[in-house]
Amino acid sequence: MWLLAAPVSEVRAQTPPANLAGTSWQLVRIQSMDDKVATPDSRSKYTIAFGTDGRVSLRVDCNRGSGTWKSVEPGQLVFGPLAMTRAMCPPGSLHDRIVKDMGYVRSYVMKDGHLFLSLMADGGIYDFEPLPKTGAPAVSGGSQATSSSPSFDCANLMFWEHQEEAQVTWMDAELKCRPQK
Repeated sequence: MWLLAAPVSEVRAQTPPANLAGTSWQLVRIQSMDDKVATPDSRSKYTIAFGTDGRVSLRVDCNRGSGTWKSVEPGQLVFGPLAMTRAMCPPGSLHDRIVKDMGYVRSYVMKDGHLFLSLMADGGIYDFEPLPKTGAPAVSGGSQATSSSPSFDCANLMFWEHQEEAQVTWMDAELKCRPQK
């Protein structure tokens, strides 16, 4: 009879990370390690949505962005490169700081219904609350439409057709649309 044994260090329980996939958040505040606090003028202008496919979508004041995210260990979070629009946001915007900081996020904690993103080297903590369920859906597609009137109507949601294609993503739900008559 043979008995196989593995070192204890290799046989540890795997605790899955808190599931970020399919969640959406809005910024409450940024806490710097020098005790300075920055708060957005409007929480809804600073949002982050973690897709179930490893994609992330952001609204950072007057700009939008997307990229990838991964969490391979409990509490670990890393963003891949982010593609962002580059409109000039108004004075007082947190845009530049947030875009710079996202590359330094290394961990997260979910506590009391909030998501806390921590920057490496104790650089700061981002505090997010769940995005209200009644928010407007994110609409994405190829390039800007050139039509001057809506081509489809989805339960009071209108968007423009572009080369007979349109994509609507709303809280991971698929919306079925009909041509407008």
